[in-house]
Amino acid sequence: MKADNPSILIIYTGGTIGMINDPSNGSLKPFDFNKIMKQIPEIRTLGYHIESYSFDPPIDSSEIEPSTWSRIAEIIEEKYQEFDGFVILHGTDTMAYSASALSFMLEDLSKPVIFTGSQLPISALRTDGKENIITSIVIAAAKEFGKPVVPEVCVYFESQLSRGNRTTKVSAEQFNAFQSANYPYLANAGVHIIYNSKAVRYPGKFKELVVHKEFNNHIAILKLFPGITPEYLDALLGYKELKGLILETYGAGNAPTESWFLERIEKAVEKGVVILNVTQCSRGSVEMGRYQTSMRLLNAGVISGYDITTEAASTKMMVLLAQNLQDDEVKMLLNKSLEGEITLP
Repeated sequence: MKADNPSILIIYTGGTIGMINDPSNGSLKPFDFNKIMKQIPEIRTLGYHIESYSFDPPIDSSEIEPSTWSRIAEIIEEKYQEFDGFVILHGTDTMAYSASALSFMLEDLSKPVIFTGSQLPISALRTDGKENIITSIVIAAAKEFGKPVVPEVCVYFESQLSRGNRTTKVSAEQFNAFQSANYPYLANAGVHIIYNSKAVRYPGKFKELVVHKEFNNHIAILKLFPGITPEYLDALLGYKELKGLILETYGAGNAPTESWFLERIEKAVEKGVVILNVTQCSRGSVEMGRYQTSMRLLNAGVISGYDITTEAASTKMMVLLAQNLQDDEVKMLLNKSLEGEITLP
């Protein structure tokens, strides 16, 4: 890469950002991102070498599957040596899941992979899409002393850059649709882009990129609620192929202490189901053992998810369960911060 001419690959997967009005019927349709310069001519002033790859057909974010993540990772793997950074245009509904998944798939990543999208189509007069794309490209190209400023998987939206596996969508209406509740933003874009270098993960000794493309999606998410019944739990835990369970508990990791509940959790653990305790709260962390209600879960073999998001917990578990590891190894890695996804006490 030439320092004065960064190269960026834009990967358009689908979503609102890639829509324009069809003059024939007034409906929205995806536009060809190979003609992105015509839609966003401001990009030319950056002076970067930009290429694009478009999914055909585009995939709505509600239709995203693990196979989509593998496809994105394969494109990055194939083009990794050709480009200095990658911008992934994606629908907002599952963007936090996709960004989390890619963070665990792209082991030893040393280049920026920036997810972005928009709440309004690129053709709308008040679209947030143009600023999101332009700033994402600038961040993906940014270098200091010859090295990327943010060499990790991120989400950029409405002036804020978040670590991908720390991000959650919190609004279907506002332009600031995402938040990173338990970790500082990596950058804020105003008149200038101010990077929070202390929060960025920088690679140590250079290693070759390793791409994990397999998933074991035989997992479930159980959100506790007052009035949950034994029958409900039996239906979920009775899934024969179940390998992992994200248990969304109350507060700092608390759950009912009724014998019927704990007995079922214990039996699931004995059968080899890995159970990760994640708080329902958007802020804060699981502290197993702080209260008696969570101590019982700890004794039953449930492991702490600390402050991990549900999006990161589920994708991390799917990646680890696909690696033919022993249960103890999976549990150890779930309790370890692999890509900056959890804050350990």
